[in-house]
Amino acid sequence: MSPQVQISQPPSRLQQFTDAAFRRLCVAFAWLSVALVAYIVLRIAVAAVPAIGQYGAGFLSGRTWDSNRAEYSILPEIWGTLYSSILALIFGTAFGLAAAIFLSEGFLASFLFGVLKIFGVQFHPVWGKLPDQAENLLRNLIELLAAIPSVVYGLWGLFVVIPLIRPFCHWLYLKLGGMPLFGTDLSGPGMLPAAIVLSIMILPTITAISRDALTAVPPKLRMAAYGLGATRWETIVAVIVPTAARGIFGGVVLAFGRALGETMALAMLVGNSNRISVSLFSPANTLAALLANNFPEAKPKDVAVLMYAALVLLAITLLVNIAGAFILQRASRGMEGGKA
Repeated sequence: MSPQVQISQPPSRLQQFTDAAFRRLCVAFAWLSVALVAYIVLRIAVAAVPAIGQYGAGFLSGRTWDSNRAEYSILPEIWGTLYSSILALIFGTAFGLAAAIFLSEGFLASFLFGVLKIFGVQFHPVWGKLPDQAENLLRNLIELLAAIPSVVYGLWGLFVVIPLIRPFCHWLYLKLGGMPLFGTDLSGPGMLPAAIVLSIMILPTITAISRDALTAVPPKLRMAAYGLGATRWETIVAVIVPTAARGIFGGVVLAFGRALGETMALAMLVGNSNRISVSLFSPANTLAALLANNFPEAKPKDVAVLMYAALVLLAITLLVNIAGAFILQRASRGMEGGKA
């Protein structure tokens, strides 16, 4: 008889040492990330202390930013940050979820397969690969949108988006100018072009995460819906999307955080006007654009004020992420309770 081969064996001392060292290294880097975030927040807070003591809560409720008179407040910037981000999130979620469904369901591949079938080349060694290759190309193109610099988005918005939508915005102003949403004319940079460009910038985040969530839905749920007589679109709307809702919402929260901190594109497109308006065509300002426009020429006494504004922006971003995590946790508990 041949000698018995030992399949398993206890870890060697080197393997034990490597495993322990790797675990400690992972823990160290995790705590290092926490320490780095705490250090950044602490440094910003310390730099903002003089402005906090001088301006207090009035810094958050006033509407004047005049460095010549040393009067500072950021309520219009807070409004502009939230308003532009929410508008971009509405546009981006609609298009991003639609793109995710389009990619996860293979609609493009099915269409191209049908076209190839007409010509009888759907199983050709070369042409038969076209549907999958086209779908992969579309997915990569959407993800590549995240690699475009924000200043390029800003220039594209200035020279393409604004001239393209201005006639339509002017028509809306003439016909529906009595409504607050269209109460001003679009003369140049404004909230709507900024929101459109910002929605395109967050589109890859929503699309990629939503697509992963949709493809992770167990196929048995789809088959069960078909077995009950549901059509394909009824299955997508009533089964697939609700099941993947947690993952989709996570992508939306990440995109919202990305939108809140966007700087250069909004600095070029939002108009940098210190006003509060619900009009889609009115110029406005955001906290990130305020920091980008004022830091290069800031005097030493102005740095504390800008750090105060940066601290407010950081607080808004953290609150959004905490609220999103809380909602996801509640939803997860609700789903577990429903299964029980």
